[in-house]
Amino acid sequence: MKKISLSPLPYNLKNLEPIISEGLLTLHYSKHHQAYVDGVNKIIDRLNEARQSNQTIDMKAISKEMSFHLNGHLLHSLFWQIMRAPQDNNQPDEAFAKIISDNFGSFERFTEEFEQTAISTEGSGWAVLATCAQDGCLVINQIEKHNLNCLIDFKPILVLDVWEHAYYPDYQNKRADFVKNFWQLINWPEVAKFYQQSTTKTN
Repeated sequence: MKKISLSPLPYNLKNLEPIISEGLLTLHYSKHHQAYVDGVNKIIDRLNEARQSNQTIDMKAISKEMSFHLNGHLLHSLFWQIMRAPQDNNQPDEAFAKIISDNFGSFERFTEEFEQTAISTEGSGWAVLATCAQDGCLVINQIEKHNLNCLIDFKPILVLDVWEHAYYPDYQNKRADFVKNFWQLINWPEVAKFYQQSTTKTN
């Protein structure tokens, strides 16, 4: 496995204000996300060193640690991509709104379920909208930490980080306010693109 790196943000550090402040975004991106990247690369170094010297290593512990750091990196990378500068009355286009409504009954029902998923996540975790690789249906689920309760063969297309480091400096303990404000930031064309990619069959 090749080492990974922190990709540039697709916007300026001030662009998500006032929903996410420059200070919070800087901390979240350059410190917390960077820590997951560093964690992956350190594990790769340990594995390479152990293989070269034919040392025995604790693969159970290594696997758990790798899944935590690598999933943290991948989820954060998607999180940055599906946001943009705040917009009032921010909603998907008619075509993607219909896809959401077909899966959840209405767009309003989808937002209600997604909000409750995010708000009710125990401790640290994520709310995730994912596409089933088998039939293309949309499913909302929670991922605790970065690696618990993951659904196999479901591709995340919209994620919301509800670890305290994602909102506490701006919102303190008001997670629900952060979750509600998140709708203004969603880059719906990007989410729709990820949906199309996740449902396109490849040979």
